[in-house]
Amino acid sequence: MSEKQGTRPFASAPVCSWIKWFTGLQGHNFLCRVPSDYIMDRFNTIGLETLVPNFKLTLDIILDPDVAGVVWNKSVDPTDLETLFGLIHARYILTSSGLEAMCKKYESGEFGMCPKFYCKGQNTLPVGLSDDWGHSNVKLYCPRCRDVFQPNSSCCLLDGAMFGTTFPHMFFMQMPELRPHPPEEKYVCRITRI
Repeated sequence: MSEKQGTRPFASAPVCSWIKWFTGLQGHNFLCRVPSDYIMDRFNTIGLETLVPNFKLTLDIILDPDVAGVVWNKSVDPTDLETLFGLIHARYILTSSGLEAMCKKYESGEFGMCPKFYCKGQNTLPVGLSDDWGHSNVKLYCPRCRDVFQPNSSCCLLDGAMFGTTFPHMFFMQMPELRPHPPEEKYVCRITRI
């Protein structure tokens, strides 16, 4: 396709892969880079072809090693790229490599801390309230109090399906040594006499 037939959506992007560019965007630091070989394995994308229009073309753009050189095909909606990558990401973070990548982010506190006082700054993990795209944005799960919260960062705009409903629970099943104990103290409401 010639450049006259399309536009260059990533013209200001540095020479890098679409995956590196997308995960490097502001507000995307909850995401980890999914290796191209994982995405190219057709087993890992089974069932996704019915969820994203122009699946093959969308997948080709995601796998393109030079995003700055991509000539935009108007038949691919940019939200389809985000949707497909997000659904692949949700699968990848449940693999041993994906869990390891997310563990590094968890241990360094990249996802944030629980706002509850008695959780004492417990690191959190991203979680979706639905596995279906477009139902809700990402939330944070605290493994200490086992509650969910709205993120305070720009990552709050990511779709929850990028992480799925099972990610934090699978994370702690695979790494039980990282599961914290519940809070020892709990707030008790009191009314005192004056």
